[in-house]
Amino acid sequence: MDLSAPLSHVKPDHISDSEWALRVQLADCYHLVDHFGWTETIFNHISARLPGTDHYLVNPFGLNYDEITPANLLKVDLTGHKVEPSPYDANPAGFALHSAVHGARDDIHCVMHTHTTEVSAVTMKRNGFSHDNFYGAQLYGRVGYHTFEGITLFADEKVRMLASLGDKHILALRNHGVAVGEIDIPRTFFLLWTVQRAAEIQCAASAMAGDDVALPTSVSERCATLTQQLIREDDFAVKFFDAMVRQMKARKAR
Repeated sequence: MDLSAPLSHVKPDHISDSEWALRVQLADCYHLVDHFGWTETIFNHISARLPGTDHYLVNPFGLNYDEITPANLLKVDLTGHKVEPSPYDANPAGFALHSAVHGARDDIHCVMHTHTTEVSAVTMKRNGFSHDNFYGAQLYGRVGYHTFEGITLFADEKVRMLASLGDKHILALRNHGVAVGEIDIPRTFFLLWTVQRAAEIQCAASAMAGDDVALPTSVSERCATLTQQLIREDDFAVKFFDAMVRQMKARKAR
């Protein structure tokens, strides 16, 4: 063991190399969300399923995103109960959403939930996401909408959230925020980044005078199809995620 390394970044003996790699990547993801300014203080959640199990990793409740380390991430089951000892607790508001998706979708191993100002503003609009900007076009046919029922604390809402999500990977939570999910952390992060950029541009365009240029449905459909192929069929999202992590760490080191 390297005694000069911070204890929070030393792999405990009981954690496998593969789990530790996932923890490192998830901690980096939390730091990226903080780096981009998408946090909601100590709230919201990013979860990653441990392959081959019904356990997932999630943030300890009460920590800022930049305080999260590979070692202090919680391992919980689908009911939100810790499966390993930790001095930290989990936030029960995350279980209804995250456990619902992890328990029902084998094609989703990571779920990210945010409610930035731009995303929350878009979810308040009856028509939801526009598909007339570069990023919004990439979301065509990929967004499910879920009616706001209050803070997501109760298990009975799970079935309705899953019905709203359907077979999609983006769930716009009306009057609230968004949840996105993909097969791994880099692909989920890239999807969240796309959703965030779509919301930012939509809000900016809505504040300007003049009519928007509407894109033909055929163009939006093609954009959405090509984006999904880029994400799922090569390492495009991995390259993007790794580049953002390098940029973040370089800037913090200055």
